[in-house]
Amino acid sequence: MMSLLYGLVSGILFGVLLQRAEVLRYDRQVGALRLMDMTIFKFMLTAIMVASVGIYFLKDMGLVSLSLKEAAFGAQIVGGTLFGIGWGLLGYCPGTAGGALGEGRLDAAWGLLGMLAGGAVYAAIYPALKATVLGLGKVGKVTLPQVMGVSHWVVIAAMAILFLAMFRLFEKKGL
Repeated sequence: MMSLLYGLVSGILFGVLLQRAEVLRYDRQVGALRLMDMTIFKFMLTAIMVASVGIYFLKDMGLVSLSLKEAAFGAQIVGGTLFGIGWGLLGYCPGTAGGALGEGRLDAAWGLLGMLAGGAVYAAIYPALKATVLGLGKVGKVTLPQVMGVSHWVVIAAMAILFLAMFRLFEKKGL
């Protein structure tokens, strides 16, 4: 029961942060797609960094264990392409569509309905996808630090340096 409460509280907190960072705004979404407004990218990169530190700290403390899914490039390419098409057509990504609907933007409801329909279609054709595209380029249940043969903290530190350099470039360019 407590894990559900933690999930609810962290979900509400994340929603508040999405709203406060203005990443739920349609003009920010379109600006990101046109690479003219990096607000959403800065928000996402910050979330990735905070989550990386938090998850691996908890893992190192023995409080959580990672449950990795098998990586397959075919699935990533097809899924990423569909994600991008949906984002471009709707003007919201899945998370921001839910937040935008919560703010009262009814256009986001169409995207959420589309996601449900897409999920139903995916479930219906999953056996065919599993036998074909989802199996392409399987690399197993691995993480980047495992592939590189280094500590996860080395990868996290490198990511932090890269992200900070990107933030500086974005600010310098007024993005």
